[in-house]
Amino acid sequence: MASAVLLLAVVLLACLGYWLGRWRVVGAAGGAAVKPHSQPGFYGAYVALWCAVPALAVWSGWQLLQAPIIESLLIGALPPEVANLAPSRLGLALNDIKNLATGNIAGAAPDPVMARAAATYAALGRASGIAMTVAVLGIGVAGLMLGRRFVTPRLAARNRVERAIELVLGLCSMLAVLTTIGIVLSLIFEAIRFFDKVSIFEFLFGLHWSPQTAIRADQVGSTGSFGAVPLFAGTALITLIAMAVAVPVGLMAAIYMSEYAGPRIRASAKPLLEILAGVPTVVYGFFAALTVGPFIREYGEMIGLDVVTESALAAGLVMGFMIIPRVSSLSDDVIAAVPPALREGSLALGATRSETIRRVVLPAALPGIVSAILLAVSRAIGETMIVVMAAGLAANLTANPLQAVTTVTVQIVTLLIGDQEFDSAKTLAAFALALVLFVVTLVLNVVALRVVERYREAYD
Repeated sequence: MASAVLLLAVVLLACLGYWLGRWRVVGAAGGAAVKPHSQPGFYGAYVALWCAVPALAVWSGWQLLQAPIIESLLIGALPPEVANLAPSRLGLALNDIKNLATGNIAGAAPDPVMARAAATYAALGRASGIAMTVAVLGIGVAGLMLGRRFVTPRLAARNRVERAIELVLGLCSMLAVLTTIGIVLSLIFEAIRFFDKVSIFEFLFGLHWSPQTAIRADQVGSTGSFGAVPLFAGTALITLIAMAVAVPVGLMAAIYMSEYAGPRIRASAKPLLEILAGVPTVVYGFFAALTVGPFIREYGEMIGLDVVTESALAAGLVMGFMIIPRVSSLSDDVIAAVPPALREGSLALGATRSETIRRVVLPAALPGIVSAILLAVSRAIGETMIVVMAAGLAANLTANPLQAVTTVTVQIVTLLIGDQEFDSAKTLAAFALALVLFVVTLVLNVVALRVVERYREAYD
């Protein structure tokens, strides 16, 4: 049975358990003097949890352990000349066997040994699927019957269901934290491997980026140069251009919609402005590459400037327009949350509307505005598609916005494209760059928290 069908069967069993648990307590309460401790729905939810939670736990564990166990059994069934291959070659052989078993390899007749191994792999997969179906459905039915047996009017079903929900929410929170820790540790471990091959000082302070390296010892190729300063400079340049567009326009749009626009204009202008946030980044990339870039080059040539088609200016301008909704929407919500009494008090003292906005409203909303700007900066630093299509891949160390540059995220994508060896400095460089981005984002968050703590104001 497919996983989706099996999960649907578990959901149907849980619904049946809900109905049985609810009906059991309603029927018991109808002919007894004892009033149920909880509402009937809690008893149904209690039985449904007994049914669904153990079944889903078995399904999740099976999904995690199925692949390594089947692979281990498959290796044990292979002939010694195949099973004793080097780990890298054995991995390739296992991939060929899996592709052959799933029908992803077409062409000449396969090797008999590989064909038998593919048949063994398919048989193990079918046996595992049947066993998983029986185990999950059996556990689900057993949990349903056991939970229904526990249901009595005296059972504190509400308390138990709420404790179970609290436990699930805690596990979800822990899962998010563990995922973050796992991401950070994976970056750190791979970055350490990279710095064993390349000096950290060369990486952080080197002025030349050329990560091409020879894959084999007998291959002619570059030894590679991993000075990441051009990437940092390109990222900073495009981010500054984008923020120079997004922050003023977005903040002024937020001020207008919150302080000047009427209800009808605000109701139509804000959704129209936020449509920009729903446009895919590849569309912005096409617009930058086909319209904005050539326009800037032609206009620059008219006034005697040397402008390339793929320039940092084109990418930064389009990225800035893409980020405007993030700044305007968040800033608008923060400005609208300023208590009306502050505005009315300022106006009552004789201040004009513009003076009230500059001296009362904006200072009161400053922590939220700073948070919106820093979120926009993080969005600009992490953008990839627009830079690839509008700014190019050249790692140039320049502060000229009319020249082509590249960013850290673009190089991460470039380094991981295609079949790569994860033991080479070229591939490991992507993790070092990602670690730098993580540190930069962490610093931005710390700065945002300090600004919020410094300028936070409490209102009654």
